Amino acid sequence: MKSTALQLKNHSPQSVTAYRFLFIIGFCHLLNDSLQAVVPAMFPIIERSMALSYTQLGFIGFALSMISSVMQPAVGWYTDKKPMPYALPLGLTSTLIGIVLLALAPNYLTVIFSVILIGIGSAIFHPEGSRVAFMAAGTRRGLAQSIYQVGGNTGQALAPLITAIILVPLGQIGALWFAPVAFIAVLLLVYIARWYSHQVTMNHTKRKSNDQKPFKITPTIKKALAIILFLIFARSWYISCITNYFAFFLIESFSFSIEKAQIYLFAFLAAGALGTLLGGPLADRFGRKNIITISLLASAPLTILLPYVQEQLTLILLFFIGFILMSSFSVTVVYAQELIPGKVGTMSGLTVGLAFGMGAIGSVLLGALADTIGLVQTIQAVGYLPLLGLLSLMLPSDKVIRNWY
Repeated sequence: MKSTALQLKNHSPQSVTAYRFLFIIGFCHLLNDSLQAVVPAMFPIIERSMALSYTQLGFIGFALSMISSVMQPAVGWYTDKKPMPYALPLGLTSTLIGIVLLALAPNYLTVIFSVILIGIGSAIFHPEGSRVAFMAAGTRRGLAQSIYQVGGNTGQALAPLITAIILVPLGQIGALWFAPVAFIAVLLLVYIARWYSHQVTMNHTKRKSNDQKPFKITPTIKKALAIILFLIFARSWYISCITNYFAFFLIESFSFSIEKAQIYLFAFLAAGALGTLLGGPLADRFGRKNIITISLLASAPLTILLPYVQEQLTLILLFFIGFILMSSFSVTVVYAQELIPGKVGTMSGLTVGLAFGMGAIGSVLLGALADTIGLVQTIQAVGYLPLLGLLSLMLPSDKVIRNWY
């Protein structure tokens, strides 16, 4: 008993998983991404009420994607140097203002401004939220990042429901229903920020007491990071193709209604959220590199087969593709964070932000490809993207990375 008590007394706080803060930041991630999902869900509403063209709608989506994604590495880089715990509630306050403006926007320019505010809030939240998950993880970084990321995936999956239940019956003003959601998120993040501030103080004291040499980024590390980002690009391009264009494929190939096609997409996104949740714990058990490799290569036969199967098998394949492919979503974030220690925010911004911003650009290019060679042929072509997972075999193993520091 005495030995056990001594072990508990000397147990490092960093080795204990702070589940309370993990679940709160995961829930806030769900709220944040639900708020962000209001923007594309609003497209059919404002297209009619403001007589907007598809080009104008495209600029709205582009503004949201670029602001919320490309800003993330910059935010992460800055907060790695100078932690800002209260940036989290301030960022969600920007989102709150943007949501209210979007609900009341009288014209196109106001819509653009409101979307920029929402994008800024999201750009601040994601790298800082990932940092909170990292600090709360203890020894279970894969599980922690999965809890955090599954909140965001669930929030994104709610977009079809937001459109059907709230915005279609209420119109543009219905976005005001999300203002209390944003306010709740702000309050929760104030609570998180207080704990975050305490952790920063503790870590600063620990760094001062330990004389550690700066971590050197070698060519090997740069190569590994480039491979990880490339794999994320490939995965994002495939997911963007499915979420943006597969509904049209179903309508064209099987004469689906819009509603039925949305059900199939929801199955894909829901399976992806489940895969995200389970991928992290599996990576903690079997290794990050192994899960990244299996996620991409195991899904490849299914993605290649998908455009050729009959209607009855399509839903089943979509579910398993979403589950397997997204099981590496949180794992790639943790792998990058461990690849370059001390740069948690920067690595989160690169893997989640910039990479998915490039995925949005990929979606535009895939749309152009579909216009050029045909939608069916495009769906068939992108099915081969997961085969790029072969590049993951060139990544350093988890054991090698641990030996670096």
